Amino acid sequence: MNFGSDNWAGVAPQIAQSLTKHSQGYAAPYGTSDLDKALEARFNDLFEREVAVYFVGTGTAANSLALSSQNKPGGVVMCHRDAHIFNDECGAPEFYTGGARLAPIDGKLGKFTPKALDYELSRFQPDFIHHGQPMGVSITQATEWGTCYQLDEIEALADVAHAHDLPLHMDGARFANALVNFDVSPAEMTWKNGVDILSFGGTKNGCWCAEAVVFFNPEKARELPFMRKRAGHLFSKTRFIAAQFHAYLDDDLWLELARNANVMAQQLAEGISLSSGAELAWGCESNEVFAVMPSDKIEQLQKAGAHFYEWNTPHSLDLGISDKRRLIRLVSNYSTSKDEVINFLKLVN
Repeated sequence: MNFGSDNWAGVAPQIAQSLTKHSQGYAAPYGTSDLDKALEARFNDLFEREVAVYFVGTGTAANSLALSSQNKPGGVVMCHRDAHIFNDECGAPEFYTGGARLAPIDGKLGKFTPKALDYELSRFQPDFIHHGQPMGVSITQATEWGTCYQLDEIEALADVAHAHDLPLHMDGARFANALVNFDVSPAEMTWKNGVDILSFGGTKNGCWCAEAVVFFNPEKARELPFMRKRAGHLFSKTRFIAAQFHAYLDDDLWLELARNANVMAQQLAEGISLSSGAELAWGCESNEVFAVMPSDKIEQLQKAGAHFYEWNTPHSLDLGISDKRRLIRLVSNYSTSKDEVINFLKLVN
């Protein structure tokens, strides 16, 4: 019963097979192989337009390079105060940009509103050099709290960002989970509603080590090849990232994997909401479930072999957390089984 993180999960068999298949023979290095070029064309088809795509090894690198590409002197990126780039990337965006800052915005359960964004941006006066200057807006889909921005919410945030002449970046570490939650196309989730740059994640959804930075206007990505090389993420054998993504996209495997994770999370959430031993903290919209449990129940579950993490309470949300009641996070993944969910819920009750 491992609900610690989707990072704990292994590699989907189809992706492992693709890695084995492409591990033999010779191929041109540094993203110039036929396999790499074919995958770039597949991303064009996936997003229904010409894109510029750059493969990297980690989500942190994808986010940091995406933001670095928009850097300005005294640059500031607007993001949610609970965003991964703000709390969990060890200052990598600031490091990659050479000192740009992240300006946190409050908002319920990982999402901020267009009104809040516009207010924060209005505080930066163009002629007041001491505050620096906004260089971009970043949102997370799905968020750190497992919630998802609706398409109209994305569009509204994009409108505010573009009104301030700023690009909108989407951290899509769990992009597939958000996509199957809404049953929309990748294009609808991104550029058709104003997203300019996407960090496209595969690692949390069954890949071994596969992330990408996608620019929906290739002209805006001219410097990215040099930045990726300088950052140490131009792998010589990029075909092994390409091999993962080829299998990932074949026959919509990536959506199938994410769908299993989401369904298992929904079953967890439904079971917890009906249980006598826990309370669902809020609704489940992806593959993350948050619950409030008595401390002794948490210890009982852990002793029985259930793995999950205790979690900090979201800002501005009172869940009645104390020494006797704590918040936990449960994360399902592509390989989570129904038996794991059933066994966990039996222990909860």
